[in-house]
This record gives sequence, C-alpha cells and structure tokens, in this order.
Amino acid sequence: MNLPNSITMSRIAMIPLFLWILSPHFPWTAGGSQVIAASVLFILASMTDGLDGYLARKRGQITTMGMLLDPLADKIMVTAAFVALLAYDPQVVKVWIVVVIIGREFLISGLRSIASSEGFTITASELGKLKTVSQIVSVVSAILAHRWDSWQLGVVVIPVKWYAVAAIYFTVVVSIISAVDYFVGFWKKIDHASKDRRKAAVLSRGKSARLT
Repeated sequence: MNLPNSITMSRIAMIPLFLWILSPHFPWTAGGSQVIAASVLFILASMTDGLDGYLARKRGQITTMGMLLDPLADKIMVTAAFVALLAYDPQVVKVWIVVVIIGREFLISGLRSIASSEGFTITASELGKLKTVSQIVSVVSAILAHRWDSWQLGVVVIPVKWYAVAAIYFTVVVSIISAVDYFVGFWKKIDHASKDRRKAAVLSRGKSARLT
C-alpha cells in the first residue's frame, strides 16, 4: 500500500477513536479535555483529506483503491461526526440538519457513480470546497460549544455557541446550493453524452444502410 492510501486508511482509523472520545465512556472530561481532544483529532483527520490527494498527484500514485477509499473515508467521517454531534449536543445540531447534510453526501455519491458509468467525471467545484471547509468549522465549533457558551479573552468575548449555530446553518445553506450546482453540472454532461450516443447511433445506421 502506497503512502497516500495509507494516509487515507489512517483517516478511516481515526473515526472510531473520534466517536469514542465523544462518548460517555471517555475517561478524561475535566477542564474541557474531552472536547479539545475531539476537536484536535477531527482537525487532524480533515487535514489528511487534502494531504492524501496532494501526495497521490505529486508522486504519481493515483490508484483505483485510492479513488475508492478517499471519497468513502470522507463520507464516513462526515456522517459519523454529525450523527455523534446529534447525540452529543442536540441543542446545536438538529435532526433535520443531519438529514440534509448526510443526504447531500449520498446524493453527490450517487451522481458521481452514474457519471462514472457514463464515462465522465464531476469535478469538485469551488462551492464543494467551501462546503468541506464549512463542515470542518461547524463540527469543531459545535464540539467546543458543548463545553463553552463563550470565551472571555481579556475585554474580548467570543460567543462560541453563537458561532457554532451560525456555522451549522451556513453549512446547511452551502450544502444545498452546492448540491444543486453539482446536479446542474451532472445534467449538462449526461445530456451531452446522450446526444453523442444518439448521433453515433444515427451515423452507424447510416453507414450500415450504405454498405447494404
């Protein structure tokens, strides 16, 4: 197994550890140790998301296994994080929010599978990248908001819980808009592919008729 795939596998391995830290069985909760540990681990896991793809391209190690594992690891990580937060802090993360965010991930996975079977790909848009960043911010801020409503830094007050709620709703909005953007791009490409197939079929029938 090459280095990029090993990094992807490490991201998958971090998911059960992340869930254990957020569970009631985690032994160290004093002084916010639990939320800090969970936040740091999720940030590290998120950093590996960009690192494995970068190394695979730079080292020329793009493999079928990596192309399968990378989006799978992303989907599992996002799903696990938001389901865990639904139980961990239901005041910030609501059920319908989790349904929208996870549903969007499955929708895009389905569109990419269909696109692959049709012989084309749907590349990540800027909205998709913004969605990924907003998910990381919302997860980390929601974890921190479970322990702190605000931080007092001298005369400056940072409303942690307010930031968490704002980040969550921003993520929902970006998720919906990016899903629509992906669908529009998918529809244009599949419509173009259908026209090409019809044109090829007409040319093939015309050629056959001339030969007979």
